[in-house]
Amino acid sequence: MVRIRLRRMGAKKKPFYRIVIADQRSPRDGRFIENIGTYDPMTDPPTVNIKSERASHWLAVGAQPSEAVARLLKKNGITDENGKLKAVDSDETESAPTEMEAA
Repeated sequence: MVRIRLRRMGAKKKPFYRIVIADQRSPRDGRFIENIGTYDPMTDPPTVNIKSERASHWLAVGAQPSEAVARLLKKNGITDENGKLKAVDSDETESAPTEMEAA
């Protein structure tokens, strides 16, 4: 199974993480498929950079995020509260006023 997870980088006591796509059987800091972003918890506030189009692609093809990455994706607005990929539809915003006009 393909997972989206954190890969630890940086010095001792100064962690820095890369958000990577990796096989579930690979070690934490081992082989990975693609690097899609970074997470730096040492800054105030923590810095998160995610390539949202690549994250959306991997979620669409079935990659499962780890718990930590799922929180980061939700915080950046890539997934919704249930962990599902958000769909951007302009039709939803246009249909809401027409329903109110009918009432």
